[in-house]
Amino acid sequence: MAVRLHADPGVGRQLPALQLRRLLAGCGAKVAVVAPELGETLAAEKAAGRIEHIAARFEEAHLAGAAVVIAATDDHAVNAAVSRAAKARDIPVNVVDSPELCSFIFPAIVDRSPMIVAVSTGGASPVLARLMRAKLETLLPATYGRLAQMANGLRDRVKRHFANPAQRRIFWEKMLGGSFADLVLAGKGTEAERYFDEQLAATRDAPLRGEVYLVGAGPGNPDLLTFRALKLMQQADVVVHDNLVSPAIVELCRRDALRIYVGKQRNDHTLRQEEINALLVKLAKEGKRVLRLKGGDPFIFGRGGEEIETLTANGISFEVVPGITAAAGVASYSGIPLTHRDY
Repeated sequence: MAVRLHADPGVGRQLPALQLRRLLAGCGAKVAVVAPELGETLAAEKAAGRIEHIAARFEEAHLAGAAVVIAATDDHAVNAAVSRAAKARDIPVNVVDSPELCSFIFPAIVDRSPMIVAVSTGGASPVLARLMRAKLETLLPATYGRLAQMANGLRDRVKRHFANPAQRRIFWEKMLGGSFADLVLAGKGTEAERYFDEQLAATRDAPLRGEVYLVGAGPGNPDLLTFRALKLMQQADVVVHDNLVSPAIVELCRRDALRIYVGKQRNDHTLRQEEINALLVKLAKEGKRVLRLKGGDPFIFGRGGEEIETLTANGISFEVVPGITAAAGVASYSGIPLTHRDY
């Protein structure tokens, strides 16, 4: 991939160009810098053979053969000319700190190769994206790259062991969310691989056994979900949700999960309760991990008791995750204690 980078030679103004060069080089790009002259920093890059230098002011002919174009100058007229010329040729173009001239935006990147985390505000606030990146840098140890590398090296073994893709996903969720990941992140690679081998050998490639999670979504604020609720929302294969569950909470569920709306409103029941009970059983018997997501708490006006009676009668395993009831939530939002020693 050939990249044309139009840069200013000034020492302070070379930093964006240098950062972009390193980012692009990591993707295997061949970078050519178009500038009348190079400052000390970029000159060192040229001397090391890491960039090509085209010693000239910008001309449209410089775009020939380019896959991506970047303008990193302090001259707005030059930046605008680069943007127009690139767009006319349908070449993706980025102009540093000028989102209105861009056809694509560089996100702030947390590099844990081969794992990459990107944060973008669509050009609305690059500083905010960088601040968020700084927070993520502290939350993601450098050893996450090693974890991703080890997982990649073990993928074929897991694929051979499990014929069912859903079984593989469940196994990997267990490994990457448990002791295997902890050992790798602690730098104990040999112990981690031994633990992985033991767990793989002990896990049979058998038909999936479905289960149901009755989860309380609380009064509507995603910040009031429990950690356990969020974890189950991320691993469920099917989401069966009520009318009182806010869209913001439903969006936190696993993106590729099947979503089934069974909400009830006055004189408008999508499914009768008996039909919902039967649906949960049917999905679980198909080997699905089913999330029954309810507003408030599943046992407070949620008819969760009837659902677990049906599941028990059909031998379906289930888990109940309490949520904040709407009654308690509304009172708290209003600043009214439900109990008070003086009243």
